[in-house]
Amino acid sequence: MSGAARAQQRRAVTAKELARRLGSSERTARRLVAEPREEFLARAQARRDQVVALREQGLKYREIADEMDISTGAVGRILHDARKIEESP
Repeated sequence: MSGAARAQQRRAVTAKELARRLGSSERTARRLVAEPREEFLARAQARRDQVVALREQGLKYREIADEMDISTGAVGRILHDARKIEESP
């Protein structure tokens, strides 16, 4: 299942529907239901660490993607981001 599909499962209503119910803007509705930044960053770090660990075990992109239920493109992007973070001062 893709990340977008998982995100859709987490939300019972769209931002537009929620805004209509609250009588607010879509931006306000998104802000109200958004995951706190610290939680997102922690979840992203855990996912990045898991992908890097699997790669260090010698798994191929496809094997990592299957293991984590993400696309091979996402695996490549996560590994690229991990290398950039590692290289930054």
